Amino acid sequence: MSKTAIVTDSNSGITQAAGKELGVFVLPMPFTIDGDTYYEDINLTQQEFYEKLSTGASISTSQPSPESVTELWDDVLKEYDEIVHIPMSSGLSGSCQSALMLSQDYGGKVCVVNNQRISVTQRQSVLDALELAKEGKSAAWIKDFLEKDKFNSSIYIMLDTLYYLKKGGRITPAAAALGTILKLKPVLQIQGEKLDAFAKARTVNQGKSIMINAIKSDIENRFGGMTEEKGVWLEIAHTANDEAAEIFKNEILEVFPGYDIHIDPLSLSVACHIGPGALAFACCKKIKI
Repeated sequence: MSKTAIVTDSNSGITQAAGKELGVFVLPMPFTIDGDTYYEDINLTQQEFYEKLSTGASISTSQPSPESVTELWDDVLKEYDEIVHIPMSSGLSGSCQSALMLSQDYGGKVCVVNNQRISVTQRQSVLDALELAKEGKSAAWIKDFLEKDKFNSSIYIMLDTLYYLKKGGRITPAAAALGTILKLKPVLQIQGEKLDAFAKARTVNQGKSIMINAIKSDIENRFGGMTEEKGVWLEIAHTANDEAAEIFKNEILEVFPGYDIHIDPLSLSVACHIGPGALAFACCKKIKI
């Protein structure tokens, strides 16, 4: 039986320390901030990122260099026979496509999973891959399984501000100004490939209700319904919003009593486009073999 390693990137929310604890290899995502290069969870912490963001620093994301990817793979393959590499969604970055191209030189030893997830849902794919590897499934089998499972997840994100969407050119200054005047709280969604508009809330509580109802609808209509065995994982993500995330967790438990709810900071690659103060609610269907 082949010894299979699981590799992901820091967009999964899995830190370097958590990766070591889980037995997962985590590729740090690079950021350019005022002309200098930083690597998530290496020389750039969450706190430092938001401090730089709040000062108006020029922040952009980029793909990991080909060298950083292949060096990690080569190092891992000294101990393992094959790799399952789970990058962020191909709809949000070119890093997945780059990894797919690089893997062609590895003779099938590296299987890149294009399952279009990010943050807490990407993390769940990593945990699923770990379990499948422990059961003796090959890298190719795990890749095929996760790609077929890719749409069995949802993320809804309520923004606190429109400033960063405007700054990144994702909405017009006029739309941002109008939204600010009306105190709108946009709710975005990630269903596979990319970040899209979902709804507009007038208050934080309304935004939370929209997200809870959306997840409830997805569970009932897409993921097999509310069952005794609780067939979905529920997750919260946020951008520099720990206290609000804990409050939101208690509110979710009123609707979904008895569920385990994991909380993580939202990927910095998403955070730089939406800013601090965001709350997200996500779910993933539990895998069955």
